[in-house]
Amino acid sequence: MMADSASTEEVAVIGNTDITSAESENNIINTVVLFVFMVERGTALLRKMEINVAEAEKRTGKNTVNMQETYTVYLIETRPAESVPEGGTPATPDTLWRRYSEFELLRMYLLVTYPYIIVPPLPEKRAEFVWHKLSADNLDPDFVERRRVGLENFLLRVASHPVLSNDKIFFLFLTEVSVDSRLKSLSAMFRVKNPDKRFTALKQYSDELNTVISQLLRVRARVADRLYGVYKVHGNYGRVFSEWSAIEKEMGDGLQSAGHHMDTYAASIDDILEEEEHYADQLKEYLFYTDAVRSVCRKHELIQYELEMAVQDLAHKKQQKEELATGTVRVFSLKGMTSKLFGQESQEQRESRLAALDQSIQEGEETVMEKNTECKEFVRTAWEDIERFKEQKDKDLREALISYAIMQISMCKKGIQVWSNAKECFNKM
Repeated sequence: MMADSASTEEVAVIGNTDITSAESENNIINTVVLFVFMVERGTALLRKMEINVAEAEKRTGKNTVNMQETYTVYLIETRPAESVPEGGTPATPDTLWRRYSEFELLRMYLLVTYPYIIVPPLPEKRAEFVWHKLSADNLDPDFVERRRVGLENFLLRVASHPVLSNDKIFFLFLTEVSVDSRLKSLSAMFRVKNPDKRFTALKQYSDELNTVISQLLRVRARVADRLYGVYKVHGNYGRVFSEWSAIEKEMGDGLQSAGHHMDTYAASIDDILEEEEHYADQLKEYLFYTDAVRSVCRKHELIQYELEMAVQDLAHKKQQKEELATGTVRVFSLKGMTSKLFGQESQEQRESRLAALDQSIQEGEETVMEKNTECKEFVRTAWEDIERFKEQKDKDLREALISYAIMQISMCKKGIQVWSNAKECFNKM
């Protein structure tokens, strides 16, 4: 396992570690050449390369806090998409193992780098909100297989996208082991120095809302699972009453009718839970909405980051001009050291540099104004939509919760009616 001890949690488990350094270097050169060729051709990656998530494997190791954990890794296979002559042997695929968390890093990078593109989603990380006959174990073979298929679908969708498929980091994710550290740094590079408190608060609220709705859906899944069992057990009443009625003369009809009501009650849970799923889907919609809200916050961070970089660049250029005009250097620089070693530049050279800096400063000021305008306009339009979203959210969730409560009341009334009918059957015996 080739991984730095400080990042064991996120690093892939790598296959084919027994190759020589020369072979490794050649592989890297070949993959970069192939990438450049594809960008020049302007074609989607999927036309040049076959991509598969071939298998999943359960492994055990220590995480970043040195605790033993069990996790799943997924084998990515890539090979050139070239026709194989009849009777020929396909090229041996390049392989590497990656954890789900690395796929998350990749998607986060794509979201930040391409905020104007609808990035394909990943399959769920955990078996969430399951009930009745579905395993919630993350290591359950059926769940792992579903996630393997979902991860392969994610890679294929990105690889077939006209823009995302040409991204160098995505290509390296498929072909190079050590790309995860770059993904981490690229995901972290957009941390702004002066974040907007409103968007910071909105992101925090979105995270908390996501947690609350997730917990609510988990509770609902547990209740539904137990309720399903309770209703189905009532079918035993129907069977017992029916068997009992066979040995009774005067009580037989009443017991048979009561048993029929119990059977009806037991069978009704399927329709009830199907109706419940409708309300659960409304909550899930807002669970996914929280991710959309976070995307807006990330877009603002990116714009704010570009503004801060433009301001920083402008300040640096102005400092250069001041140092050139006064002949003083505030900080150590190679240029200043060269001047001391080989003499000062001529007046003509200095004036030429000053003129170039003036031009560069003017362009920098225009860039700052543009970025500032862009940031203000984004905040204005985004906040208008955020306010609209808040009203919509409050209305939709309130109606969904009220409807769910009404459905529960109706379910209880139907249960009371079933037992009232059974009581009447007993009275007639």
